[in-house]
Amino acid sequence: MFFVVLATDAPGAAEKRSEIGPIHRAHLRNPCNHKVKVHLGGPTLTTQGEQANGTLLVVEADDIAVVSEFVADDPYSQAGVFRSVEIRPWAWTVGAPELDGVMT
Repeated sequence: MFFVVLATDAPGAAEKRSEIGPIHRAHLRNPCNHKVKVHLGGPTLTTQGEQANGTLLVVEADDIAVVSEFVADDPYSQAGVFRSVEIRPWAWTVGAPELDGVMT
């Protein structure tokens, strides 16, 4: 099952985001004990595109609880970079990866 994770940064989190970014990206690339596969990810930007203001991820996991635990262990979450996080189940249709030989 796929999920979209949309996190919004806390005010004034830019310095923490920059400092912790490499650790955050390592967490996404190697989810360790979490049964989550990160398919897509990157920062969301201000309307002028000048500064990161959040994170968008597309992940695959068995259920939303697994994704929630994964996000809670994210270095950005633990450092207080995120003000809020929303996790939604997602039906990936356009551009979806091939699963078991069948396109979704």
